[in-house]
Amino acid sequence: QVQLVESGGGLVQAGGSLRLSCAASGRTFSNYATGWFRQAPGKEREFVAHIRWSGGSIYYADSVKGRFTISRDNAKNMVYLQMNSLTPEDTAVYYCAARYSGSYYSKGSYPYWGQGTQVTVSS
Repeated sequence: QVQLVESGGGLVQAGGSLRLSCAASGRTFSNYATGWFRQAPGKEREFVAHIRWSGGSIYYADSVKGRFTISRDNAKNMVYLQMNSLTPEDTAVYYCAARYSGSYYSKGSYPYWGQGTQVTVSS
């Protein structure tokens, strides 16, 4: 089992920044890649960003490319999502997830999920 706990969400004005954190524990986390997903009210959960524990295979959704940055701290078993130039369209619950195989952009590939952290961007 892998346990994931997100933090860092909150309320921010448009144009502002937030940094989300994901703390991992449990089975050897270095075997897993990590993704960030988000789900807005009434919408499907969608892929946001991905990183392998090695630091490679970094991918972003087109909607966040150039504004969001995913990173990891291996020593602390942490994954981060730096979000800049936020817009109201970024308002959602953000989830950290871990996968061992499958497609990085498919939520079905991720068996482990955190509880989510709310991000609200006001206009």
